[in-house]
Amino acid sequence: MQSSLLSDIGLHVAIIMDGNGRWAKQRGLPRAVGHRAGVTAVSRIVNAAPALGIRTITLFAFSCDNWRRPAGEVDTLMWLMRRFLPRATARYIADGVRLSFIGRRDRLSASLLESIRTAEAATSFGARLHVRIALDYSSRDAIARASTVLDTKSQAGNAGDARNAIDLALTGCDGAGPGTGRGTGPVDLVIRTGGEKRLSDFLLWESAYAELWFTDMMWPDFDAAALAQAVADFYGRERRFGGLPKATPSLREAG
Repeated sequence: MQSSLLSDIGLHVAIIMDGNGRWAKQRGLPRAVGHRAGVTAVSRIVNAAPALGIRTITLFAFSCDNWRRPAGEVDTLMWLMRRFLPRATARYIADGVRLSFIGRRDRLSASLLESIRTAEAATSFGARLHVRIALDYSSRDAIARASTVLDTKSQAGNAGDARNAIDLALTGCDGAGPGTGRGTGPVDLVIRTGGEKRLSDFLLWESAYAELWFTDMMWPDFDAAALAQAVADFYGRERRFGGLPKATPSLREAG
């Protein structure tokens, strides 16, 4: 039975979009084709999310470790992001979707950075769904940077204060900060496609009590039906957040 502790702001789903390259290889196609198919999958999921009660969706697009990939593949990924943003921005404005980015920005090209800023500003009033894209992102790096906002003398008088300050820095800062503004809340459900079963340095702090859902389906094949299946499985789980299950009253207590 689903816990009542689900955030009032709606479900926060985080997705590790894995398997683009393998999807293409299985079809005898270049990896770039798989990445383009992955962009199409993003559109499907964004369209389906609000009807499933999802109000925030965070997509892992490019990790800090992905810079180790061949330069040609990195260039393709960044080109796809630049190509995606203008089209997505126009659509998201019409659909009431807010778009924002988390991760480092100092290693992005000037043209991509400008496109990101334009998209964030243009969609900032979207209230139907918040789409966050993790680009050049590392959770450990984000936590380390967030910890620098602490003034150990005035803010971190106890562990609870320190934890709250880091949480705010990660999920409640606009622009250059690690977070993305207006308080996104903790992650409720982490989905990973592609068959792997690990978090890969993705939203470690925010996913402390998240439910995990893994599928062998490659990201380009992931669709609204698969998302609905993951959400249905989530609602069938009991989330206790360190506590005990709610006791079922006995017949004598019920009477």
